Amino acid sequence: MTDLDLQKSRASQWFRSLQEQLIAAFEKLEDDGGDLYDGMEPGRFELEEWERGPEQGGGRMGLIEGRVFEKAGIHFSEVHGEFSEEFRAQIPGAEEDPRFWACGVSLIAHTRNPHAPAAHMNTRMVVTSKQWFGGGGDLNPMLSAYRTQEHDDSVFFHEAMEKACAASASGDYPRFKEWCDTYFWLPHRDEPRGIGGIFYDRLNTGDWEADFAFTKATGEQFLAAYPALVAKRMDQPWTDDEREEQMFQRGRYAEFNLLYDRGTTFGLKTGGNVKSILSSLPPVATWRSR
Repeated sequence: MTDLDLQKSRASQWFRSLQEQLIAAFEKLEDDGGDLYDGMEPGRFELEEWERGPEQGGGRMGLIEGRVFEKAGIHFSEVHGEFSEEFRAQIPGAEEDPRFWACGVSLIAHTRNPHAPAAHMNTRMVVTSKQWFGGGGDLNPMLSAYRTQEHDDSVFFHEAMEKACAASASGDYPRFKEWCDTYFWLPHRDEPRGIGGIFYDRLNTGDWEADFAFTKATGEQFLAAYPALVAKRMDQPWTDDEREEQMFQRGRYAEFNLLYDRGTTFGLKTGGNVKSILSSLPPVATWRSR
């Protein structure tokens, strides 16, 4: 087994483990929901194995429609094959050799309670004739009162992302925070999707161990921070107006994922599982004027 094979194996095992830990944390929140959820059964993830094609890998899709999480997806994938001709020029190293291997875990969460934020996280490793890590985590409050950098929830989440960056020499919080703010921006609306976090891509510092350690820390800090925020907010009563604002903000979320998200494009153009790729869309949304 080559060094690269060992690295792929270690990364794959970690991503699988992270999926399992996140699923366990979400299901605990489903169990812990209070009086607001009386009469609703705690949700459980439906796990479904899928294949990209013969000898091309696949993954395990995890979807839940629960009482705390109106819709959430936590997905693991490990796929390989060749990029299509029209896509090769967009991927580093693919023009020289179209073969690729990609592995990672992705999460999208839409909570039922408007006070509890939606969130997104993914971590991945990609290999062509080059190799790199990518990912990040960002927070998406649904109510305007929460969508400020000064709000306690924002501060708490950014502190967690800063800790992830501090865990390895590969982390660079100021750079990755700015990258997140720039990436998760809706140009046609001239507004951010949420309050940010960190985002990084094509990370290869020359020290694979440091890059992998940072990627793991990103997942670990998200696991520590986001369920804690949901637990803090999930039992707060909400009004019809707050639910309407949540629906409106979900529409903005959907616009970004369909128009600008590179992960959506990558998944669809590499033969990924369409159901898991588009599970990022909210269960209910509106585009009505407020």
